[in-house]
Order: sequence, then structure tokens, then C-alpha cells
Amino acid sequence: MVQRYSAFSLVKNALSGNQKWQRAWRDPEPKPHYDAIVVGGGGHGLATAYYLAKEQGLKNVAVLEKGWVGGGNTGRNTTIVRSNYLWTESSLLYEKAMQLWEGLSADINYNVMFSQRGVYNLGHSLQDMRDIERRVAANRLNGIDAQMVSAKTLAHAIPGLNTSPSARYPILGASYQPRAGVARHDAVAWGFARAADALGVDIIQQCEVTGFDIKSGQVTGVQTTRGPIASNRVGVVTAGHASVMAEKAGIRLPLESHPLQAFVSEPLKPVLDTVVMSNAVHGYISQSDKGELVIGAGIDGYLGYGQRGSFSTIEHAVQAIVELFPQFSRVRMLRMWGGIVDVSPDACPIISKTPVNGLYFNCGWGTGGFKATPGSGWVFAHTMAHDKAHALNEAFSLGRFESGALIDEHGAAAVAH
Repeated sequence: MVQRYSAFSLVKNALSGNQKWQRAWRDPEPKPHYDAIVVGGGGHGLATAYYLAKEQGLKNVAVLEKGWVGGGNTGRNTTIVRSNYLWTESSLLYEKAMQLWEGLSADINYNVMFSQRGVYNLGHSLQDMRDIERRVAANRLNGIDAQMVSAKTLAHAIPGLNTSPSARYPILGASYQPRAGVARHDAVAWGFARAADALGVDIIQQCEVTGFDIKSGQVTGVQTTRGPIASNRVGVVTAGHASVMAEKAGIRLPLESHPLQAFVSEPLKPVLDTVVMSNAVHGYISQSDKGELVIGAGIDGYLGYGQRGSFSTIEHAVQAIVELFPQFSRVRMLRMWGGIVDVSPDACPIISKTPVNGLYFNCGWGTGGFKATPGSGWVFAHTMAHDKAHALNEAFSLGRFESGALIDEHGAAAVAH
């Protein structure tokens, strides 16, 4: 049941420091042993724990987070959700996530504010349009909603978009996925945390994993800043720090970690009711429920674990957005931030068993992890529970980097999402 508060109740609890408010989830002490441990309390980790309890029947589960729930990339992204990827392996995985998104608020009894306002991917050259046509056709073959639209249609659908033939990057058309859109990133983390907690999952914050206990090739537990915790089933979902965690287990992952930046403008009245992306111009934009223009670009070129990137990347993104929407040139920037993304050689995730029995990694989502949150957790929970990949993530194993069966999604991954 959803608890409601009157205006008086809100003021009263605010003045008392919210001390009498019921916690959204418990703050338990770590148990000495769990049937499964999920390392990482972001959206993917919390979703994994939720589906382990709900779908796989594992109730004695812990999520270990070195900071606070949703304090990493989950709270540091631009919230875009879509499934129009090129290759069948990717598109089916993201489409599973899309289907879960469509019922997620009801499933976890928490409004994640999923808004299916559609996503446009612009084409500025004949080659862009050929690539778009190919991707739209591939999407349709996989049962994913996708269509091509002309520049004339774009001018009508998005009045502020610069569709002039004399533009520096003339817009020839776009792909369009009507079911795509945005969701509230904080609500996703909080909703999954509360729902997992209700199923008995222990969410343990301020608990950093410092090492893995491995005996005869089998993981037996983890070492943490709050003491050792035993388990023969450990899943690691730590976004940009996956390679660091893997090294603690003697595993080398084919990943690079980069800063990824975004920023928002001052709040405006509603001016943009969809999501517009451009790989060539190198920028993408939507408008939040608070009226802010949410803008992002590509990753910074250098490797690093800092949550602040270079100003030149932001400057480049601003140039791109002003090219697409000249009327935004006088809008003030409100704030900017950065996240840490781990990028694999084929721009696709790793959702896999490892050479250590009972140790699993879910990482390498690069710049597109948020949109996959429920689907990622769903398949990873299956993999951890059954010690076997689900059909949807079978192709995303570590072994593909040895066999050469890569899934090249650099084009469909677009500028950053």
C-alpha cells in the first residue's frame, strides 16, 4: 500500500528531521553468510537482487554498496530508454528491458516516471540515412517498433529543430522509436531498493568490497570494510570500476573506463516533448519534468575514474545543441556532472560467468547502461541462480573476446546512448 502524507504531516516531519518517517528500506547489519551477494548498489545491482528474490526464489540475498544506493552512474546519466539497436543479440536484450520498463512502476509499486515520448536519431548525410534504413529494417525483423521519418515530418513534429537546407549539418531524416523515452533515474534505484527489501534482500550501504575469498577455483565469499561475508555465489555490478574489481579476483577484463559528462539548463516552460539524438553533430537532448534541458555528449577521450570531465567536451556538446536548436543559444547552464563508464571493444556489455566458479560479472555497458537496467538485472539474476546464461545474454559472455564472435554496436550505440 502506498503511504500518503498531508501538507501538515510533511511540514511536521520536516521540522522533526523526518525521524518518524518509515524507512523505504531497512539498514541491516551484514549476516555472516548469504546464498547470493550482489556487489554494487546501482540500478543494475538492485534489479539483479530484486529478480533473484522475485523470479529465482533466493531470499537470503545481500547487496553490498561502498557508498549509497544510486550514488554512482545510476544517478549520473541522462535517463534515455530505447531498444533500437542494430544486431539481433543487442536488440532482443534491450527489447526485454523495454518490455519490463513498460510494466515496471506497477511491478515494484513505485512510480519510476517512465515517459514513452519517443526517440529520434537524426541523419545528416546519405550514409547516415543508409545506416538508419538498415537499422530500422533490422529492428522490424526483430519485432521492435521503428520507422523512418523525413525532414518534413521532423519539422512538423519538432518545431524548434533546425531543418533548414542551409544548416551546417542539414537534416535529411531520422529513425524514430515511438515506445522509447525517458525515466527518472533516482526513482529507479529507490524503487528497486524498496521492492528488493520487501522481499527480504539486505541492502548494506557503506560496505566496500576489498577482496574475494577463492578456494580451489571457487569463490567462497568477499572481504569488506565491515568484515568478511561468506557466499559461494557472487555477482559484481560496479559499472566503471568493474576492471578494478576483476583484478582483485585475478581476472583481466577487456574494458576501458572513461568519464562521461552531461549537463542541464535552467528550467524552461515545455518546449521539447521528445528525445533528439545526433551522432554526427555529437549531442542529444530532452526536457525533464522540472523543465530543464538535459544534454549529453560522447565520452572524454582519456582514461580515468574521475567524475568530472574536460570542459572542451561540454563546449563541443553545446555547439552541437545550438546547431540543432538555435533558439537555445541564450539558455543558461544550471549544472554539470560526470559518470564513469566502462567500454568494451565491441560497445556491448559483458554478462557472464568467469573462470572462478560462482563469480559472475555484469559490466561493459559503456554509455548505454541505464536503458537496460531491468533487463540487465533480469538476465543476470537468471545467470547467477542457474550458473548458466539465459538465451538473451548468452552471446555477451567473456568468451567472445577469445572466439572473435563480437557484436559491433558502435554505430547503434550512437553518440552516448
